[in-house]
Amino acid sequence: MFLKVIACEIAWREICFVAARSCNILDLEFLTIGYHEEPRTGKQALQERVDSVPKGQYDAILVGYGLCNMMLIGLTAKHTKLVIPRAHDCITFFLGSKESYLQVFNSNLGTYFYTSGWLEFVERKRRRSGKQELENEVPSQSNPFVFGRSFAELVEKYGEENALYLLEVAQSWTQTYRQGMLINFEFSNHLGLKEQVQEICLQRGWEFQELKGDLSLLQKWVDGQWDETEFLIVEPGETVYATYDEQIISKRKICG
Repeated sequence: MFLKVIACEIAWREICFVAARSCNILDLEFLTIGYHEEPRTGKQALQERVDSVPKGQYDAILVGYGLCNMMLIGLTAKHTKLVIPRAHDCITFFLGSKESYLQVFNSNLGTYFYTSGWLEFVERKRRRSGKQELENEVPSQSNPFVFGRSFAELVEKYGEENALYLLEVAQSWTQTYRQGMLINFEFSNHLGLKEQVQEICLQRGWEFQELKGDLSLLQKWVDGQWDETEFLIVEPGETVYATYDEQIISKRKICG
């Protein structure tokens, strides 16, 4: 297949790695890191890139984003189907499945996850801004749970608008982090990521943990192995919405 990839550059190294191993032909495009912090702007940018893909050129457009602060909601397929991993955020991409992510998350509350992309986030942002220092050098990470409750439970109890507010508040919880966890891959060992995360943890008074990563979800994504339990396939004329359950996202026909 000839596949178009539109993804966040937070996973640049990992997506390039699985793409090099795939039998499919892949056209890769990466968007600037940080749209998850401004989901409305991010959704607009992502939709513009999807809409700009030439009609009939690709077999599918692979969207390399998780739900990411509701950034995917309303994303629409115009003329080419979209294939989106069922993921709360990009951390799922590095752990192999949404189930693995929730297991790791529940067992390590108060953890900030690091990969090469998250470590490079600050430097990319600093270079683009031209500033020597940034006000907040700990970029926010999405959180499928708020104060011990799932987002679905918050929606059910408080309504979607209030749940979104609680989620926004939860993103500012950097003072409550207790440990940093490096999700490690053999192909990035030469980058010295472990030493970098250990130094960050030492400076912030956090514990250091290391976990072996799993790129099987991304590999299946670029290989075209799109089981519906792991991927949402959005056909032309359909749009994405949040399910607030284990599916994370689903699709519906566009009215009118």
